[in-house]
Amino acid sequence: MSERAFYVTTPIYYISGNPHIGHVYTSVAADTLARYHHANGPAFFLTGTDEHGQKVAAAAAEAGMTPQAWTDALVVKWKAICARYDVRYDDFIRTTEPRHARQCVEVFERLKASGNVYLGKYSGWYCTNDETFWLESKLIDGRCPNPECGREVQWLSEDNWFFALSKYRDRLLAYYREHPQWVRPERAYNEMVATLEGGLEDLCISRVNLDWGVPLPGGGVMYVWLDALLNYITALDYASDGERFRTFWPANVQLVGKEIARFHTIIWPAVLWALDLALPERVFAHGWITLEGQKMSKSLGNVIDPFEIADRFGSDSIRYFLLREAPFGSDFSFSEEKVRLRRNGDLGNDLGNLVKRSLAMLVRYRAGRVPTGAHSALGARFTDLGKRAGTAIAALEFREALEAIWEFVTALNRTIDEKRPWELDKRGDTAALDTALYELCEGLRWLAHLIAPFMPTTARGIWTQLGLEGEPHGAWSTELVWGRLEPGSVVAPSDEPLFPRL
Repeated sequence: MSERAFYVTTPIYYISGNPHIGHVYTSVAADTLARYHHANGPAFFLTGTDEHGQKVAAAAAEAGMTPQAWTDALVVKWKAICARYDVRYDDFIRTTEPRHARQCVEVFERLKASGNVYLGKYSGWYCTNDETFWLESKLIDGRCPNPECGREVQWLSEDNWFFALSKYRDRLLAYYREHPQWVRPERAYNEMVATLEGGLEDLCISRVNLDWGVPLPGGGVMYVWLDALLNYITALDYASDGERFRTFWPANVQLVGKEIARFHTIIWPAVLWALDLALPERVFAHGWITLEGQKMSKSLGNVIDPFEIADRFGSDSIRYFLLREAPFGSDFSFSEEKVRLRRNGDLGNDLGNLVKRSLAMLVRYRAGRVPTGAHSALGARFTDLGKRAGTAIAALEFREALEAIWEFVTALNRTIDEKRPWELDKRGDTAALDTALYELCEGLRWLAHLIAPFMPTTARGIWTQLGLEGEPHGAWSTELVWGRLEPGSVVAPSDEPLFPRL
């Protein structure tokens, strides 16, 4: 990764229904990345909603509403889920916004002027559910080949605009081979290389028999997937080459679900090249959350309500579970029992009890005032922790970062068990007791910084109980230096545990 300003995106979420826990997963991962990089320099986190297309128009009609009224009502829930999970985006773009539509038309004109877009006739199969054109050779028993869909397709014959995707096939293959890390994980990389080796067809990028979309000069609307992909640059004010665009493009990380990897790693880079723009540094197609062996999806009706589960377990508990349970990129199973075990064990017993015991002993033995501690072997042992955890986060190895942080949690708990401050107090060993208490409090300050990208609410809670103002922020290279907690500062422990046992 480069050292310039950091830009991370989620896919803009298709607004044909309510958000589910899978959407939370992507947003929390992006938020964790953004929070870490915000602490180290300029960073920008973009999310939003994809509001055009035939499926949205049909859903609105079924509800007896106009598409605009329908999307206006639904977008409130998508913003609310970000607030519920403390997802702090820098911009939230809607494809129905004038700023987006205006730039989409500008992109269309530039592509046409460069010879990358031409007028032709489309005759072929179209899946309304996936908003996707399919070759007949790809259909399975005459139906959509997407394993999540399998619905009937319809034959379309229209005069439409086409993007010359096929001419970028060889360049894409060469780029993949020269940059084996740009599409991750390896599973997604291999799938896209196989797709490219099978050949590409030019892409139909307009619809003439649909009026819910970005209107194009001469009639018709832009194909919903091209409309959606362009949000990553329209949110940066690409068309006017604004300061935001010059600062943040190309994106460092674009997060997507693996089911939409093809659009982001074949169509999107070809469009960027056609505009003479650099490609994102990395596209990461993460895995699926499964429930009883099946991927969660609205069509299967097995989704988990993200508001209800956050109310029951706490949003930070869910954030922690999603990023700790499995390597990022893998499929993994979600169950309430697994969440409960993580909350009661890792969060309640390990972290919550550590905070409560440490501050209670400080209040008991030093009236809540942080003592001056001698040299700490614990601080010396974990000197490189910030670097290790930060490197893992930057590489999207969230589980590995949390495992490294929990090594520190374990070491702090062991400090209590081995040094037994209550016995040091009985013996009158003032120096040893001061060192032990300082180690615990300074360790909590470190933990507030380390967990802030993952569990921002919990981090703020620890910070406040340490009697510190604001919230943990700043580059780990300067903040995670042992001894920065001022002796003499007064803590403010809470009567309520961070994670009450469930």
